[in-house]
Amino acid sequence: MPKDTPSRWDRRMQQRLAHGEAAALGELYDRFASLVHGLAHRVLEDEEAADRITREVFARIWENPEAYEPKRGPLRSFIATLAHHQAVQLLRQTESAALVRTGLGTTEDLERKVRQASAAARADYIVTSMPAPLRAALELAYFQRRDYRQTAADLGVTEDEARRRLRLGLQLLSTAHDSGTPPDRYGRPA
Repeated sequence: MPKDTPSRWDRRMQQRLAHGEAAALGELYDRFASLVHGLAHRVLEDEEAADRITREVFARIWENPEAYEPKRGPLRSFIATLAHHQAVQLLRQTESAALVRTGLGTTEDLERKVRQASAAARADYIVTSMPAPLRAALELAYFQRRDYRQTAADLGVTEDEARRRLRLGLQLLSTAHDSGTPPDRYGRPA
């Protein structure tokens, strides 16, 4: 499927939401709530705040399903971007309020914290979105401290294939830190 062709499921889901089909919202929630909650929790490090962001993201999608434009990218990316923006906005609000209230820290400290939280959330999203073969190779190399030869043996692939998977996985992961600006609404660097 060409990159500019939206998935049939994404297009159909948007149509169902636009028609006010409550079952569609339930299906969307079942499929993506853990993604939204995980990203929000990674940014905010707060369970209640992540719950709040999760509710807000799905309420926003329900109230404004036409905001998603299938030709611009996958629904998963759109939802992740909404979660990321909502979480970063809440982090800025709460940290700014704490800065004013306590006088401890600087706006530079606040922005550094936001950038770090944002990069960590993007890295999590990238890892969960990458193809399973790349993720498996990275997990073996990182968590089990396998080199490419051991990774190849564990996965039952050639050493060249193991190196390729590790290289591609690391290239994808490195993009989490590339963007000094927030991603656009589809998760792409602005």
